[in-house]
Amino acid sequence: MQEKSFVLKGDVCCSKDPKTLAFQKDGFLVCLRGLSAGVFAELPARYRALPCRDYSGRLILPGLTDLHVHAPQYGYRGLGMDLELLEWLDTRTFPAEARYGDPEYGEKAYRDFVEDVKRGPNTRVCVFATVHVPATLKLMDLLEASGLKAFVGKVNMDRNCPDGLREKDAASSLAATLEWLEKCRGRYQNVRPILTPRFIPSCTDRLLEGLGRIQREYGLPVQSHLSENLEEIAWVKKLCPDAAFYGEAYRRHGLFGGAAKTVMAHCVYSGEEEIRLMKEQGVYVAHCPMSNTNLSSGIAPVRRYLEEGLALGLGSDVAGGYATSIFRAMADAIQVSKLRWRLSDQSLKALTLPEAFYLGTIGGGSFFGKTGSFDQGNELDALVVDDRPFNGGQELTIPERLERVIYLSGDQHIEKKFVAGRALW
Repeated sequence: MQEKSFVLKGDVCCSKDPKTLAFQKDGFLVCLRGLSAGVFAELPARYRALPCRDYSGRLILPGLTDLHVHAPQYGYRGLGMDLELLEWLDTRTFPAEARYGDPEYGEKAYRDFVEDVKRGPNTRVCVFATVHVPATLKLMDLLEASGLKAFVGKVNMDRNCPDGLREKDAASSLAATLEWLEKCRGRYQNVRPILTPRFIPSCTDRLLEGLGRIQREYGLPVQSHLSENLEEIAWVKKLCPDAAFYGEAYRRHGLFGGAAKTVMAHCVYSGEEEIRLMKEQGVYVAHCPMSNTNLSSGIAPVRRYLEEGLALGLGSDVAGGYATSIFRAMADAIQVSKLRWRLSDQSLKALTLPEAFYLGTIGGGSFFGKTGSFDQGNELDALVVDDRPFNGGQELTIPERLERVIYLSGDQHIEKKFVAGRALW
């Protein structure tokens, strides 16, 4: 079904707000030219001429957004999980990413990543590539052809990484970034570039200053890492002694929210000043619970971020995380928040399932604009999930069925997937 105006019938569920699910049994979800016209208990007469797909007995959910994933790390997910962040980067990540200097290798490896995401529940992704322009363009081409919506970043690194991966200097890195942006111009409809300084330890001040100039000239969004690991934070303090905190090292170059729409991954150890600045500048937090567990980084205070009104979504952080599905990130977010509440800080209650679902749909989706729910006027991303194998003949409510899907669903249970009103398969 490639037409962008149609009706889906089924058991519709989405978030109304972080604490409230909106659902309609045997409801009608109307898509007009790729946008949601709303959910109805009875199909209004004005829409009855539209083609209708009957998915009675199945759940119809919004597509999910992955706010933080490393496409070149897909091939070694599930490896090196006994290491902490900085050692893991040196022994696993940097050697693997150096291979993307070969565009043919990059195309083959990226194809596997894109096919996995296309089969799964995520409809929008914020993606790190590598420093290599040709391979990054291959990734963007594959994502464009898949029908997924994506921000993709050519990574910038001019210090503290292996010779085979480090860009010669700030000028070379900035020139490659401009070359990449020029080659992106007019090439894509579904995929957009995003500036991607890997993290402060891998970027000199001169490089960050230049990226700030490019951001202002092109009006591009920004993605990077923030306050993930204690050793990393100490390293940033040593490299940038005049910055009061980690986020300040980005902000002084215009790469921390405000006019530069920004998503920062992790924020496990963000202090009071950093949290205040993120809130003031509208910086998105990409919470990556699986990665933070696997690399022994810690547990971010997501309850606090949510209650203070920070922009907040979920990330798989492959390959620190070993699964691309944001359903898995929802379950992990709930579980680690329970551990944080029990073992560390009982002032911050554990996340609820509606809150985790909100983060994986509206929370992260809002980075892309109006998406993540079925509100009228939103771009319509939708999943049709056949959850009947989970129910064992029980009569469950729609919220109970959603909970089952979040904890149990595999890709094989997604019957149909739509992005901006287009059926991917």
